[in-house]
Amino acid sequence: MASPPPPPRFARELRTSATLAAPLVLGHLSTGLIGFVDSVIAGHHGTDTLAAVAVGTALFWLPMMVPMGTLMALPPSVSQLDGAGRRDEIAPLFRQALWLAAALGLVLALFLTVVTHALAPMGIAPDIRPGAIAFLHGIRWGVPALTLYLCMRYLSDGLHWTLPTMVLGFGGLVVLVPLGYALTWGVGGLPELGAGGLGIASAVMMWCQAIAFALYLLRSKRFAPLHLFAQFDPPRWDTLRTLLRTGLPIGVTVLMEGGLFIATALLIGRLGGVPVAAHQIAINVASLCFMIPFGLAEATTVRVGHAMGRGDREGVRRAAFAGYALMFATQALSGVLLLSGNHALAGLYTRDTAVAMLAANLLLYAAAFQFPDGVQVLSAGALRGLRDTQRPMLLAAFAYWGVGMPLGAGLGLGLGWGPQGMWIGLIVGLSVAALLLSARFLRSSRRIPMEAGTPSPVAMTDGA
Repeated sequence: MASPPPPPRFARELRTSATLAAPLVLGHLSTGLIGFVDSVIAGHHGTDTLAAVAVGTALFWLPMMVPMGTLMALPPSVSQLDGAGRRDEIAPLFRQALWLAAALGLVLALFLTVVTHALAPMGIAPDIRPGAIAFLHGIRWGVPALTLYLCMRYLSDGLHWTLPTMVLGFGGLVVLVPLGYALTWGVGGLPELGAGGLGIASAVMMWCQAIAFALYLLRSKRFAPLHLFAQFDPPRWDTLRTLLRTGLPIGVTVLMEGGLFIATALLIGRLGGVPVAAHQIAINVASLCFMIPFGLAEATTVRVGHAMGRGDREGVRRAAFAGYALMFATQALSGVLLLSGNHALAGLYTRDTAVAMLAANLLLYAAAFQFPDGVQVLSAGALRGLRDTQRPMLLAAFAYWGVGMPLGAGLGLGLGWGPQGMWIGLIVGLSVAALLLSARFLRSSRRIPMEAGTPSPVAMTDGA
């Protein structure tokens, strides 16, 4: 493996990456806190409510991974255009991405309407189904707003302006916390809707975030030179195909990882209310920890993409190495927190002793996958910056579903190890993904041909 870049330039890259990543990390933490808020409100409302929110959340985020990942094609595309000095091409690309986001949002909303009929065939416990259906029926109305919000956010992130992600992320919590509590418990004359109330509150929050971001882009002096909304562009299929060609493999890759966790939740749903509630607590805490390397990975995508645009081969590797360094530091802190505070963290969510004890045990497993989880997501982010998305998709599919899921299902359900066996499968699947994706980046970043000034510098081929 090649030696890291010289310390002075590397130190500058560390500072730049950390400055770019900090608002992204905080923004993602605010997103993770949405799940925390939902889980705490639901957990204190009742174990069945928490279990229903766990299943509903899983069925919401499983398909949501595809549009979210597909729209991740926007930040590297925008950052490469910016790095290559082609800023006049950013607005037309963004307007086409809005068409794509709207279409993906409508399709997903329709899917959430239909998927509620599949809960019984999935084997979800009968006492959990009504709440899960109510949650999905509420949150589906916010899906088009969420995909449009993500499109606007990824544009801003790709231009190295990540502060709105943080501000609007925490602004969403200001809406969700009181409204979610009021609709769940029936405060102030409102009906007590339980899990369904949290779904409705989440949808309202998503529309508030999308409208606020659109107004910001319209009025901000920072974005005025781009003329983002200067004209109406009909869908242009060549641009949409390019976005899909880059973005769909990213969406499938994100689905492969997220689906591993979500399918685990659905399988644990067969075991009853206590295991699924404990799993929801542990996975929510682990998801909060994951928001840190996820934000670092997005910053790394932008930095790698910008270096690609300006034709700086060493800058590509320097940006990735800076991301790895920051990731290892933050994941070490997360691991220590999970190991030392597992019982205290579980106690925040529930007063049910059985649920809290099992959740605390599962948090020890979460501590074990902090480093492999960080390595695989950072490597995937660096590869997105190279526009290398097809082969990583296949590698992720093998790691998560060829190794992790069969092992977890075999141990957890086949051998009767319960949730602990499922979590062992998660650890192994993430570890294999970390090894394969990091090796792919190290190889790809050495071999990729680059030319300064190109609008989208060479997408890696499968044979690379």
